[in-house]
Amino acid sequence: MDLAEMGKRASAVKYRLQSLTTEEKNRALKHAAQALRDHESEILAANAQDLQRGRDNGMHPGLLDRLKLDSARITAMAQGLEQVAALPDPVGECLESFDRPVGLHIEKCRVPLGVIGIIYESRPNVTADAFALCFKAGNAVILKGGSDALTSNQAIAEVLRQALADCGIDSDAIQLITDTDRAVTMKFMRLKEYVDVLIPRGGAGLIRTVVENSTIPVIETGTGNCHIYVDKDADLDMAVPIIINAKTQRIGVCNACESLVIHEAVREALLPRLKEALEEKKVEIRGDERVRSVIPGAVPATEEDYGREYLDYIISMKTVDSLEEAIEHINRYSTHHSESIITADPVAAERFLNGVDAACVYVNASTRFTDGFEFGFGAEIGISTQKLHARGPMGLRELTSYKYRITGSGQVRE
Repeated sequence: MDLAEMGKRASAVKYRLQSLTTEEKNRALKHAAQALRDHESEILAANAQDLQRGRDNGMHPGLLDRLKLDSARITAMAQGLEQVAALPDPVGECLESFDRPVGLHIEKCRVPLGVIGIIYESRPNVTADAFALCFKAGNAVILKGGSDALTSNQAIAEVLRQALADCGIDSDAIQLITDTDRAVTMKFMRLKEYVDVLIPRGGAGLIRTVVENSTIPVIETGTGNCHIYVDKDADLDMAVPIIINAKTQRIGVCNACESLVIHEAVREALLPRLKEALEEKKVEIRGDERVRSVIPGAVPATEEDYGREYLDYIISMKTVDSLEEAIEHINRYSTHHSESIITADPVAAERFLNGVDAACVYVNASTRFTDGFEFGFGAEIGISTQKLHARGPMGLRELTSYKYRITGSGQVRE
């Protein structure tokens, strides 16, 4: 596979995409959505091959479920494209304008990033989601999906490419790398001449590999060792359902709560109630000595437990004697994704909001709300846990940059 040729084609098409009107982009997205529905049988047949290969290779049932497509999931993919079409177009938005004393008029306006590379794991729906968001924001995209979903991704990408061609748009707006050789993936990470930004979507191992090996600027989307801190002034009637929701509503997602931090003042009142609620959900508790004095059956927590994203029915618990100690513990072990405090004290809430280093910091709410749809962005390309360019749920606006447009009337600099 000639990655350089793919990069050249993407670089060429990105400028043509920037000239598309909002109406042209929306029409193409709606046509692509209908094309997914019309080609459902071909996509399902391709997905059946991936599923059979996964079963033959002993793939975990949870991963098989992530890989599986059915009629409802294809409908959801199509609806996702239509939802992106309905979102405001960020390209060309004027962020600010001002005049200089010499008579120059300056405008700061949103523009596409250019060519976006995305490396992702098993879920084939990401192929359609990533295309829709990148395309609406005026970007070309080169996709590298996991080998487990290769046949499904090929079928989806081909439908999307044909839909673009039907609308008179260069189908190289979306390209899929089909070579599963790791060396090809490593080469892709070094395609800096053609790819403007690289976004990894997947587990900690994938993200670490991309961050450590890419020569392309990376937007690091995050693993989530998310904490909830129950303050000494917490409403315990509020705390228990928030914790249960954050831990168990969906366990395999990056915004699920993995670690609980408890103020000593509420330890004995909270833990018996919480133990009962967690046991109903079959959640294993791993706690420090003070936690285990109230929950004798809890497993001793290790240093590794406090820094681990379980993605499982397991939660770690740490007892602290102050808000400051809670903030220090969270900042030490956080992956800078989502953290929450439960408290009735507005001063403590403000100190937590200011002191915790994370993309999203909550007061009296579940961490499960860190999501592009829940934030009103319509969709997301991932949750950025870094600080440069974008942080938190990345929607259409986060897939743009900006440039300055300066208008003069003959000015020269003295």
